[in-house]
Amino acid sequence: MEIPSTGLKERKLSREKLRRYDSWDVEAATYSGGHGSKNVAWATILHLAFQSIGVVYGDIGTSPLYVFPSAFTNGIQHNDDILGVLSLIFYTLTLLPLIKYVFFVLHANDNGDGGTFALYSLICRYVKVSLIPSQQAEDREVSNFHLELPSNRLRRASKLKSTLEKSPFAKYLLLFVTMLGTSMVIGDGILAPCISVLSAVGGIKEATSAMTQGRIVWVSVGILICLFLVQRFGTDKVGYSFAPIIIVWFLMISGIGIYNFAKYDPSVVKALNPKYIIDYFRRNKKDAWVSLGGAVLAITGTEAMFADLGHFTVRSIQISMCSVTFPSVVLAYMGQASYLRQHNSDVGEAFYRSIPDHLYWPMFVVAVLASIIASQAMISGTFSIIQQSLSLGCFPLVKIVHTSSKYEGQVYIPEINYLLMVACVAVTAGFKTTEKIGNAYGIAVVFVMTLTSALLVLIMVMIWKTHIIFVILYILIIGSVELLYLSSVLYKFDQGGYLPLAFAAFLVFVMCVWNYVYRKKYSYELQNKVSPDKIREIATDPSFRRLPGIALFYSELVQGIPPIFKQYIANVPALHSVLVFVSVKSLPISKVLPDERFLFRRVGQGELAVFRCVVRYGYKDTQNENESFEVALVDRLKEFIRDEMRAPPMAVAHHGGENGGVTPMVVGQHDEENGSATPMVGDDGIMEGGDAEEEKKRLVEFVEREMNKGVVHLLGESEVVARKGSGIGRRVLIDYAYNALRRNLRQRDEVFEIPHKRLLKVGMTYEL
Repeated sequence: MEIPSTGLKERKLSREKLRRYDSWDVEAATYSGGHGSKNVAWATILHLAFQSIGVVYGDIGTSPLYVFPSAFTNGIQHNDDILGVLSLIFYTLTLLPLIKYVFFVLHANDNGDGGTFALYSLICRYVKVSLIPSQQAEDREVSNFHLELPSNRLRRASKLKSTLEKSPFAKYLLLFVTMLGTSMVIGDGILAPCISVLSAVGGIKEATSAMTQGRIVWVSVGILICLFLVQRFGTDKVGYSFAPIIIVWFLMISGIGIYNFAKYDPSVVKALNPKYIIDYFRRNKKDAWVSLGGAVLAITGTEAMFADLGHFTVRSIQISMCSVTFPSVVLAYMGQASYLRQHNSDVGEAFYRSIPDHLYWPMFVVAVLASIIASQAMISGTFSIIQQSLSLGCFPLVKIVHTSSKYEGQVYIPEINYLLMVACVAVTAGFKTTEKIGNAYGIAVVFVMTLTSALLVLIMVMIWKTHIIFVILYILIIGSVELLYLSSVLYKFDQGGYLPLAFAAFLVFVMCVWNYVYRKKYSYELQNKVSPDKIREIATDPSFRRLPGIALFYSELVQGIPPIFKQYIANVPALHSVLVFVSVKSLPISKVLPDERFLFRRVGQGELAVFRCVVRYGYKDTQNENESFEVALVDRLKEFIRDEMRAPPMAVAHHGGENGGVTPMVVGQHDEENGSATPMVGDDGIMEGGDAEEEKKRLVEFVEREMNKGVVHLLGESEVVARKGSGIGRRVLIDYAYNALRRNLRQRDEVFEIPHKRLLKVGMTYEL
């Protein structure tokens, strides 16, 4: 990843300024920075473009299986209606997947990552719309965080930015729209496998009447189960396995399309004239408007190009779409239209009836394989966007498995994978036909596209600072087309269209509950954090015993010491020699460089070696707190002591006490056991006597010794309840909904993979 050269230099220059105040106790006001971009070799781009064919385009590539039957549900009433629908399909493919996504939306990525939450996180970096007060001045020094703020000369950008920042309603609405878009993408991940596999397997009815619809459903269910079982091998392996099959599929559908085009009716090329769309609507009026719900299925899986961007690169997606996918599917639709011009009655089975007899069985096998692969695009996209929403505090804790050491964005989520599998099996077994599933799928597809456009317009105005004429043209052309399609698919709400909205309502409810309590917990900790006076009181209290080793105390609070620490010292009157309060924080960026991950601050001037540490992650970073994490943290702590502290904190030397205990030794006294003296720091925080560098060196050695004695992980285990006097709504959300989610999903120690033999949980009840 290309890093702005000024970023790391400015870190050094700003450290002295940041030392003048403790920004961890106040909310930072502004962020600054610049776009992250990937400097990828062409060999890697072509390699990823090949892989993307097997992962991203299976869905849009297999849409010729069911588009014409879905558009002509009542049969073909006029032969020129075929040209009208073909023209609709061609211009829909051109406007939305090609122009909107390939040339606009893909460029609205967040340091190479795509999806609804990537758009939201990008906006959050430019505008203070985040609902969690965890911003810090030091975050501006993260290389990927650097952005060019909207110019004051562009009044509309600054005015819109100011409106969003001042309006609580706008902040909540923006988060809700993001959650809704994310939920709809997950709905795509459920419906795409169902309709693709059912459509392909259903083709066997053309060969044998023994294959009833019931048997087709159960064969489809078996295929879906196998598909989800292979997800654990990761996008890298799945992509390599699937890409050759999809390439064969594209070659076959384009080849058959050219054959049918030449054999039956080459005049379908007239459909390039949009006049046939107008004629089609004049003849069919309301029926033409309703048929848009079928035509829009030609662009199913388009959102996968953006949602799966973290698995690939912008350029690789653009190359594979423009050179392979778009021309292949256009030729396939033209071939089917040519065939249907002479065989109107075959529209219900247009795909298989248009295949030459000697190619039927090879095409059937490839179609089934391609339909299985088609499901992969939205499944991979679902994993990516859930990873983003989890990092931004909008989804319950689940396990993120990084499946590739080469490509950081390729992830697998076991719980979500199996929930998707159960949902797909239920939908397939329940609906049994592609017609109702198609109605549901159309709503999910168009809803996501419309919400993506809404967020993209904000980015165009505030971040790209696009000329207002082009913004208006985008809204008038792309926005009006999407709203027209949305009105059509919503017409079939009672014919299966309710399904994605039901999925979305459930998922939005889960996200809202989790995010609501997450924000309330954070605010509670912020209001009840431990004061510096309390820390000094603890440091000078002789009743506290000192234990050897380092203790890492985890918290989500980045400003101050969390209140759960008071609960710990009230029950355990002993503290480790070195205590580090670790706050695991997610930044609204995709990746934080390892050199910028740890941010340290010394706590107080007492005899304890106490530090605060914010560990900053992007939503594509791995958050596994294992032994390598411990080593990295201690190494950066020692670097902080050597290079960044005005004076190191008081250290603690140990002598063996009675009954094997450890008694404290005042810092600055001679440690006879080790033959050295620990450093002495005055009340003003300035080193007293001796060489300061030598004293820092001794403190570093002290931290190393304590590291060798062991590291203990202290994790807050908070029970959350609604406070007395709360209304029934708050009690239902907190006492029942939130706690049910927390009990049935992973705990933080499981997500971070903290060694259980060195884990100590501290319980506390939060009344919110």
